[in-house]
Amino acid sequence: MNRTLSALVLAAVLGAAFAGGAQAQAQQAPTAAGPVTPAPAPAPAAPAAGGIQSQNIFDVKPEASEQPGYMQQSNGERIKVQPGNNAPMWRQVGEGVTGYSSLPKHEAPEAGNLIQPIVEYPGSRRTNAGEAWRQVRNDWLIPYGAALLFVTLLALAIFYFTRGTIGLHGEETGRKIERFTPFERATHWSNAIAFVTLAVSGIVMAFGRFFLLPVIGGSLFGWLTYALKTIHNFVGPLFVVTLVFMIITFFRDNLPRKGDLNWLLKGGGLFGGSEPRSHRFNAGEKIVYWGGMLVLGSIVVGSGLFLDKLLPGFVYTRGEMQVAHMIHATATLLMMALIMGHIYIGTLGMAGAYKAMRKGYVDETWAREHHPDWYDDIAAGKIPAQRSAEARAGGSTAAGSMATEGRST
Repeated sequence: MNRTLSALVLAAVLGAAFAGGAQAQAQQAPTAAGPVTPAPAPAPAAPAAGGIQSQNIFDVKPEASEQPGYMQQSNGERIKVQPGNNAPMWRQVGEGVTGYSSLPKHEAPEAGNLIQPIVEYPGSRRTNAGEAWRQVRNDWLIPYGAALLFVTLLALAIFYFTRGTIGLHGEETGRKIERFTPFERATHWSNAIAFVTLAVSGIVMAFGRFFLLPVIGGSLFGWLTYALKTIHNFVGPLFVVTLVFMIITFFRDNLPRKGDLNWLLKGGGLFGGSEPRSHRFNAGEKIVYWGGMLVLGSIVVGSGLFLDKLLPGFVYTRGEMQVAHMIHATATLLMMALIMGHIYIGTLGMAGAYKAMRKGYVDETWAREHHPDWYDDIAAGKIPAQRSAEARAGGSTAAGSMATEGRST
């Protein structure tokens, strides 16, 4: 039985193989009427509904760009003639066209604008506002600002090594005059510390990638700049308060006097000749007060508070912040260059100037040589030699007696 079943299966397999070979030979063999036409290929299956549909590149109409009004087409019109071409949408984005946003206007005034509109800032090409600001910063503020600070520092160094410290011509008498009261010194030092902190942090943030980043590496430089930026933002309001105190405290003695023009014409006697006469503050110090503290300081403070978003009534858009930054950076660089000269005269440039601000007193000879009009008013009794309450209370002390002797000289 098993042999019979095996024989039947073998016969069926051999029969099927023979039949298939015969059919293949019949399809390939030529007939008298000519070659046999091959069977047609099966039709492709219909694409399944749904899903991502591909686009045949040969179905796109490249000649659509030659049609009239092609550049004025909306994005919907462009897709009909050139599927996948979203150039009209991105052209509107680049031109600053405002789209739709459901966010409140007072909270997000620029939510519908991906790219800022086309502008032309001083020193930039005509392009979108973000790129124009970048050009002003990188092509003008950074290189020329660094050059201004470097040239100022170089000029002060050359002057110091050629002229040296301005000393006294006469001998000190030992009799002291109170030049700055404790309140004036506290106001000055608090403002000076705040200014130096802001200047150092600003220099690192603006120029640090050129001289610090290659030395300390990206990780440490990133942490340092973030820390300095935070310090900068918090010290800024402190500088505002101390600057107001500085302006009020030293306002009266910085009013213009008739001898100021002569002092300026002679350059303060720095380039030869005797030092021109001046009262408590000379014309150079008054320039620092009016130009550096009042004018530039007010611009720096106003733009800085704007950048910190501390001024009420403003929307603080990107364009306004960019303009505020350019104004802030320009005024700050000019103020820093001016204050560098002030710091030089108050430390290395003139003997006794730093000691006067640190301790409050100057020698009688110092006052007579550098500020003769001020000294004459003190000697005449028009101005007290000891102005602070502490000094007046100790009038019988050695300092008080020295000042009295000075008035009688």
